[in-house]
Amino acid sequence: MDLVMRDALVVDGSGAPPFRADVGVDGGRIAEVRPEAGVRFGDRRLTGRRMLAADGLALAPGFIDMHAHSDLALLTDASHEAKAAQGVTLEVLGQDGLSYAPVDDRSLAEVRTQISGWNGDGDGVDFDWRDVGGYLDRLDRGVAVNAAYLVPQGTVRMTAVGWEDRPATAAELDRMKELVAEGLRQGAVGMSSGLTYTPGMYASDAELTELCRVVAAYGGYYCPHHRSYGKGALQAYEEMVALTREAGCALHLAHATMNFGVNEGRAPELLALLDKALDAGADITLDTYPYLAGATTLVAMLPSWATEGGPDATLARLRDDAAAARIRREMEVDGADGSHGVPVDWSAIEISGVRDPALSAHVGRRVPDFATARRLLLDDRLGTSILQHVGHEENVRAIMRHRVHTGGSDGILRGAKPHPRAYGTFPEYLGRYVRELGVLTLAECVAHLTGRPAARLRLPDRGLVREGYRADLVLFDPDTVASGATYDRPRALPTGIPYVLIDGRFVIEDGRRTGELAGRSVRRAPVT
Repeated sequence: MDLVMRDALVVDGSGAPPFRADVGVDGGRIAEVRPEAGVRFGDRRLTGRRMLAADGLALAPGFIDMHAHSDLALLTDASHEAKAAQGVTLEVLGQDGLSYAPVDDRSLAEVRTQISGWNGDGDGVDFDWRDVGGYLDRLDRGVAVNAAYLVPQGTVRMTAVGWEDRPATAAELDRMKELVAEGLRQGAVGMSSGLTYTPGMYASDAELTELCRVVAAYGGYYCPHHRSYGKGALQAYEEMVALTREAGCALHLAHATMNFGVNEGRAPELLALLDKALDAGADITLDTYPYLAGATTLVAMLPSWATEGGPDATLARLRDDAAAARIRREMEVDGADGSHGVPVDWSAIEISGVRDPALSAHVGRRVPDFATARRLLLDDRLGTSILQHVGHEENVRAIMRHRVHTGGSDGILRGAKPHPRAYGTFPEYLGRYVRELGVLTLAECVAHLTGRPAARLRLPDRGLVREGYRADLVLFDPDTVASGATYDRPRALPTGIPYVLIDGRFVIEDGRRTGELAGRSVRRAPVT
């Protein structure tokens, strides 16, 4: 065999109790798992061209980040230590309804501006694709970790309809359905929405249902950032459950949090809603990150009417004093739809990144008032990213225990002071919520981060330590694994994760990033 990891504590991703075993890898796949008990009763030890002593280390399937914003980072940062060092071997991109395929020349320029606060504006990237297949082919040239892709519904609407807040015509709806179908045929695993982000939020439930019928026909799933995580959050969750039930489509709830003061202590209500649907036969999963703060762009907090027409129209309204006064009133008094229906508490908003380096003095500071936010949006041409300190620990713990929970970092990698979840989500689960707090057992947590997301993605040979499965693996020390990232040092790397393999190749070895670019696109399995 190419490699044998001897005396590992195998946490196999199924939720079953861990066991000691030798694990052999050959040709990029797990060739044999030989439990310690078999060796005691006369089985020979496994041998390989390389022997790795794994005593004291847990061996698990590589972690699957169900909500990632590395769409451009994978193309611009060959090392991608933010995820590789955590043991992440697969990321799901195309999130929140906004990404870079499918597009035409117009919508590509517009989406690059709109989500520059997430990914930068892509300077230095050769955008030589326009469809999903072209983007996935680009990843197949070799990237740091594997990646799956969701067709972004907001980008689809931007391309087919534009930025107008109106129902799609029959012809436009047909065009959107075809763009979604084409993306799924080319390998996307489902469709995402960002229903507090324009222009995707302009879609009615009827429009979304029609698109979800297409997703269901290809065996994909719908992953919405739904219409509110603040006021009316439970109604927004129920809307997505009802919509996908009508469409016959699997549902995966993105960053399924209950945030803001109005939702303190209300996670049990959400979980009861989901349990009722699950017990009735619904196909539902969700993801969360183990932190209290959220992260997004500053422009996303504006009322949706203020961003109708695209980035240039948004900037024009911000320059207009009368329009700005209306924006301020809706944000601070009424609770704008972009702010989840909750009046803005400026003291909870921290600047995490800016596009213009001349504005870097604002990073790490709280936003004192609307006037400052307005000036920043104008000066930074909507490129400002933020942290929102609006979460509740009891909600985070309750949701991560749920039977359909998976892990997703929602990691925004750009900015001088990004959210630590980008660099720390997976070791934070293992170190804090398993070892220190005991919220989950080790076997439960690994299943949440591996086997369960692989099942949602319909991956037949990933997510478990099983013979014949791909050798996407992580070795970590359960006694020391910890997130190094904090709000003050958000890019600090984790500890206690010495080895990570993708396709049997070491991408992390002795705790250091190797030069391997073993990642490729992971495409939707055809419906059988």
